[in-house]
Amino acid sequence: MDLLALADFNLVARHEGFGRAARASGRPKATLSRRVAELEGSLDLRLFERGARRLRLTQEGRAFHERTGALLAELDEAAAAITSGVDRPRGRLRISAPLLFSQTAMGRLAAGFALKFPEVRLEVTTEDRAVDMVEEGYDLVIRVNPDPDEALVGRVFLRDRLIVVASPDLPRPADGSAVPVVARGPGDRIVAWEVTTPAGSSRIAVHAVLGLSSLVMVRDAVRAGVGAGRLPLSLVSHDLAAGRLVHWGDVVGPEIGLWALYPSRRLLSARVSAFLDHLKGAFPQGSPDELAAYIEG
Repeated sequence: MDLLALADFNLVARHEGFGRAARASGRPKATLSRRVAELEGSLDLRLFERGARRLRLTQEGRAFHERTGALLAELDEAAAAITSGVDRPRGRLRISAPLLFSQTAMGRLAAGFALKFPEVRLEVTTEDRAVDMVEEGYDLVIRVNPDPDEALVGRVFLRDRLIVVASPDLPRPADGSAVPVVARGPGDRIVAWEVTTPAGSSRIAVHAVLGLSSLVMVRDAVRAGVGAGRLPLSLVSHDLAAGRLVHWGDVVGPEIGLWALYPSRRLLSARVSAFLDHLKGAFPQGSPDELAAYIEG
């Protein structure tokens, strides 16, 4: 049954005429008359007796109005109850975030959000893989340089870049011989790193002496002097400032972008909107230095 036609019928019944209903609702009288006629046709039942001066419900129409009017009122109350909290975030919010961002920033971000929005139950899982938001029930995902996905929309909230760093005690060979490095992952196929410096581009021959799965572990191993490493600027900027590490150059390649992604821009939930605003508030510029300051703060 057409709920719009049903609502129009009840509107006319309450106001006891098409003209009064049209004036009260601001809808054309002809539209209301047509919709009621279509409803009568679909029911094969006359709902109104139409006189020259007056419109009167039939016995069947009165009974139909009493039953359906109550049902429509319940629907309105249910919608009002659900949407009353639209502007006030509440309920469960599930987020998937990559490992490094989770280790360095997500705990503090999540705590701040929970304090600001106590009616939201925030759940964050750490995943470097591209999770399926719909199948796995996530409201928002954070990804690093995600592939284009027509099913998702989102925004970049942080940018970073990879640099090559090493302990001051590890000399950079002048003869072009291979440098020991700490790789993220096995590192078996790494033979050289392309970097840029103020003097121009150069190629660093490398051989992996360690393969570690976490960039935090890579940083700690590089600090210990076992080899050079490719790391995000935000993760090592304080080590560079303190002299614990030295900068050998910027890695040639695309900039790192952290994206917040969600399934649809239309009817975005208050929970997701609030978390997006929380990210923007934490990183208004979205720069590597800003993330580094947040991590150390």
